[in-house]
Amino acid sequence: MLETVAQVRSIGPQLRMAIELKVNGQVHELDIDVSITLLDLLRDRLRLTGTKKGCALGQCGACTVLRDGQRINACLTLAVMNRGREITTIEGLAKGNALHPVQAAFIEHDGFQCGYCTPGQIMSAVGLIQEGQADSDDAIREHMSGNICRCGAYPNIVAAVKQAATRMRRS
Repeated sequence: MLETVAQVRSIGPQLRMAIELKVNGQVHELDIDVSITLLDLLRDRLRLTGTKKGCALGQCGACTVLRDGQRINACLTLAVMNRGREITTIEGLAKGNALHPVQAAFIEHDGFQCGYCTPGQIMSAVGLIQEGQADSDDAIREHMSGNICRCGAYPNIVAAVKQAATRMRRS
């Protein structure tokens, strides 16, 4: 499995590669350009546009997805580096009409204004709850610090994460 950009570059003149990627529980067999980011693959090839392209530098968190349950910035990883991995996007959280507890809490606490950062915020919140990092308001703020909200909905986001963490622990 290719793990680093250097390994991808070592492929040499080969510009395309066949990969298998599991996204939101569905396996995709794709022939891709080795230089395409996971973000661009999700948005442009798989049409999963919930994952947003913000800064493209890994600084805003709008592109946060889960890879094997861990939070990553999809703009900072090449798609080929995720072969055989399981990717979860915002589109993969709800189960039919039943929202994920974090999605429901964001609505209940009005944890969004313009909504652009919301998918990345929600994905990051799901990851940090799964990591056991939602113990306090300060911990939530610290572990969500890679996700920028230009509208300033931070107090509502923290309240939503805290509520969702409590609900998820109970279930």
